[in-house]
Amino acid sequence: MFVQRISLTIWYVVLGSLAAAQSLSQNEEGPTPKSGPVARNAPLLTPWGKEIRPEGVHAEYPRPTLARSAWLNLNGHWDWKDGKERQEGFNRRILVPFPVESTLSGVGKPTEECTYRRTFTIPQDWKDDDLILLHFGAVDWEANVFVNGQQVGTHRGGYDPFAFDITTFIRRHEPNELVVHVSDPSQNGEQPCGRQSATPSGVYYTASTGIWQTVWLEPVPPHHIKSLQIHADYETGNLIVSPILNAPHKDLTIVVEAFDGTESVGKRYGGSDGPLLMRFEKVNIKTWSPDSPHRYPLRVRLLYRDSIVDEVESYFVFRKIDIVKDGKGYPRVHLNGKRLFLMGVTDQGYWPDGLYTAPSEEAQLMDIRVAKSLGFNVIRKYQKIEPERWYYWCDRLGILIWQDMPSGKNGSPASQQQFQTELQRMIQSRLQHPSIMAWTIFNEGRGQHNVPEYVDLVRRLDRTRLINGTSGWNDSGLGDFNTSHRFPGPEMPTEDKNRAAIIGLFGGLTLVPDPEDLWTGEEDTWAHQHVARSESLVKRYDQMHEELRRLIRTQGLAGAFFHQLTDVESECSGFTPYNRRFLKVPEKALEQINRETIQIGSE
Repeated sequence: MFVQRISLTIWYVVLGSLAAAQSLSQNEEGPTPKSGPVARNAPLLTPWGKEIRPEGVHAEYPRPTLARSAWLNLNGHWDWKDGKERQEGFNRRILVPFPVESTLSGVGKPTEECTYRRTFTIPQDWKDDDLILLHFGAVDWEANVFVNGQQVGTHRGGYDPFAFDITTFIRRHEPNELVVHVSDPSQNGEQPCGRQSATPSGVYYTASTGIWQTVWLEPVPPHHIKSLQIHADYETGNLIVSPILNAPHKDLTIVVEAFDGTESVGKRYGGSDGPLLMRFEKVNIKTWSPDSPHRYPLRVRLLYRDSIVDEVESYFVFRKIDIVKDGKGYPRVHLNGKRLFLMGVTDQGYWPDGLYTAPSEEAQLMDIRVAKSLGFNVIRKYQKIEPERWYYWCDRLGILIWQDMPSGKNGSPASQQQFQTELQRMIQSRLQHPSIMAWTIFNEGRGQHNVPEYVDLVRRLDRTRLINGTSGWNDSGLGDFNTSHRFPGPEMPTEDKNRAAIIGLFGGLTLVPDPEDLWTGEEDTWAHQHVARSESLVKRYDQMHEELRRLIRTQGLAGAFFHQLTDVESECSGFTPYNRRFLKVPEKALEQINRETIQIGSE
């Protein structure tokens, strides 16, 4: 079988050379092969996974929308054991933040319950009166956290960040013990879990149990900024910044300063009990778009009687997403007052060596760059929520995001309440990322319930983005989009002049790579339509776009999402194999096809 290898080396060079190879410290018996009926015997690694340095894994600052200079990364090797016991018996090691089932974790086997342990020491240059916050980017699914033998908190939810104030539990100048007990029923439970499964096959993939995003410590002063609510109004040029403090006080002052590059373009002072308003002349503002992703840096300081007690950095943009009917009455998506056809690609965010966790920042950054290089202007983050730095890079590089809420079974009142809680957390934790243009609540009918209430809830939480209430199946008639899922397609959704018509999924073309690049044997791979050569894939893709252009002109199609960016386990319908070693198609050919469709749909 012939696959045209369009080298990704150029991106590899652009992103910077990776650190020298260093093997993982494995358990004595070595990593267990991946779970599931279609697992292959040898691990499938990405180029980045082959060169992991355990002492420097995911070393980047994890919260770029509320950044402080002082922090301590707790990623790296932890002690680990399977099962429910919390006292003795830590006989294995695990590399955090890779899920238990992943090869890069060093464990590589399924579990529904496990315990982590490590020690840490507070840095000597942190002030003795600082509060110490323990942060988790995400733990799937329930985490019980102990410091020095005392329980500091419990969290349920597999995708959202959480933190505990551990100040009263720590010893300042000696080692401290941190223990995290995790329970995760994966697809056997009713909680949101997306496409995870303990028995992966078809469109369900290997589960990602446990700590799968960065764990870190942060010192904050007794009075500090907990969060920022930032709203930049494209229509008026008004910037409203609302710092949320842990303890407002009459002697505290907030100072907000905005920058264009390194040049200060505005500064405001205010009390600790209200928002600050900064006005920009609309004629002078620089908008954010995929073609010109302009961001304004923001610095917020907290003063106590003219002395700086806390300082954080963030950023904001001016951009507007809405739907406007064209001259024929078809609803179309507009960005900053101009029609924009959404030419998207689905991205499930799975990695053969790290599962839910990319092997490195360079790896996930390359996925975004490849999507842009192929001419797509939007990514549908399908049934997964990424770490915040992924959205940060989408903000910086300029690509729109259609964000899914991961599905759950939602069969009981308790699980429906949990779904609602995690939906709210998704929006609140990712609200400051301008690349996100739309929220998908339910996908293909799974766990679907109370759609009107959820659409109203999301609208109240976020009035700056669009809503896809139900994607693909069981259309509710609500939200801003009317979507269809057709394979291979594309096929138009049923006519609805009140909502923008979007083909939520189409494509699924398979060009099977060589056996060395497969998660399974070739006989186990699948997709919706097979092609034999790279040229055939491009030809079939171009034929699909001819149909998209016809639907744009005749039926008001507003956007379409091709499935998918990369292969995932046995589903080989990506533009790259699962290990991301090469492109299956000529980059420029795909870019030209996509850009022509975007141009026609945006006229």
